[in-house]
Amino acid sequence: MDFHPQPTAGQPRPWDFPAPERGALPNGLTVLRRHRPGQRVIAVEVCVNAPLEAEPAGLDGVATIMARALSEGTDKHTAEEFAAELERCGATLDAHADHPGVRVSLEVPASRLRPALGLLADALRAPAFPDAEVERLVRNRLDEIPHELANPARRAAIALSGALFPAGTRVSRPRQGTAETVERIDAASVRAFYEAHVRPATSTLVIVGDFDGIDVDAALADTVGAWTGAPAQPFRVTPITADDTGRVVVVDRPGAVQTQVHIGRIGPDRHDRVWPAQLLGVYCLGGTLTSRLDRVLREEKGYTYGVRAYGHVLRSAPDGSGAALLVISGSVATEVTGPALTDLWQVLRTVAAEGLTDEERDFAVQNLVGVAPLRYETAAAVANTLADQVEQQLPDDYQAGMYTRLAETGTVEATAAAVSAFPSDRLVTVLVGDAEKIAEEVRGLGIGEVTVLSGQ
Repeated sequence: MDFHPQPTAGQPRPWDFPAPERGALPNGLTVLRRHRPGQRVIAVEVCVNAPLEAEPAGLDGVATIMARALSEGTDKHTAEEFAAELERCGATLDAHADHPGVRVSLEVPASRLRPALGLLADALRAPAFPDAEVERLVRNRLDEIPHELANPARRAAIALSGALFPAGTRVSRPRQGTAETVERIDAASVRAFYEAHVRPATSTLVIVGDFDGIDVDAALADTVGAWTGAPAQPFRVTPITADDTGRVVVVDRPGAVQTQVHIGRIGPDRHDRVWPAQLLGVYCLGGTLTSRLDRVLREEKGYTYGVRAYGHVLRSAPDGSGAALLVISGSVATEVTGPALTDLWQVLRTVAAEGLTDEERDFAVQNLVGVAPLRYETAAAVANTLADQVEQQLPDDYQAGMYTRLAETGTVEATAAAVSAFPSDRLVTVLVGDAEKIAEEVRGLGIGEVTVLSGQ
């Protein structure tokens, strides 16, 4: 039997990310829109300039409670009525708070866009913040915290932020607050945060989907166009700084059969010209199951089910005040904690000494560039990326040019960025595990002074 020869994959071609049209409503609300034929579930993202750093002292988590309370009743509907109206529209409405600000997300079938936008506008314009609903949300948040602290990965992430960033800075503390701060939050503090920061003049609405047959201008004008608020300047945040002196923090979990590993430092944000090379180099290290770290620690040594390396933007700004958190994370069996860390550091030193290979670079480019059209099949995916660009103060065509820059980045540039991202002597390591079994062995590795903390 004769078979056709296996096709040879070609070079990935840069894909054009859909650029938006920019405008503004008379109330000062900036609007980015993108018509996407065939995407009949329309996605809306509203970026509100209410960063976590704006939270009052001692009230960490008030931005999160406020975001969750936006849909818990308005001047027109009770919480139950608001939920029922959303259901009639076939819509979902979510909101969360992060370091750049508060994000409100809506998805709705195109045929029900106008009434859903009306509900979104009511939530932004006149949330009720009933005492009982805020109290319920506070109780829910307090119930979540013990579960987060019991999760080794979440506990490691919290400890890494606490170790890496200066004490007293907002970025060093949990995004959604601690039990001590959340229990102080009430309806009055939520209302005060809302009135201080939620207004159209410092917000941006992104809308993406199939607009055929829809008068989008009229729908926006009749809904979010009625949202009013005093003019204001965006809240000014302080630059992010960190201490990346090589050291180890062990969060003690007596009897733990695994050690959760979080290794990190900060690096350039998306405004820095090194970002494409950093993205590519870090992906080569730990972006997929076939990346360097996984190949050694999982495939060759069998220490773990997987190790990942990634960069997460905390804040991004053209003045250099932002930063990305660069992390290597995974879990290993307690008894191989020392050998796994030894081999992980050896991978970093080998990359620094010998570089990445062209094959690693090519595979990473194929994955990052080649799958772009699949990543953005939905309106929600496009809207989310456009909203990220707004929060990170990037130009509207930023993502469109990113794929070209990735495809043009060579192996040498990717190697230099990977080595700069994870220098073997400038990393903060957090281990959540049984300190009695791992601490002394880790002290002998020479990767930094070891401090043991209670896991409580």
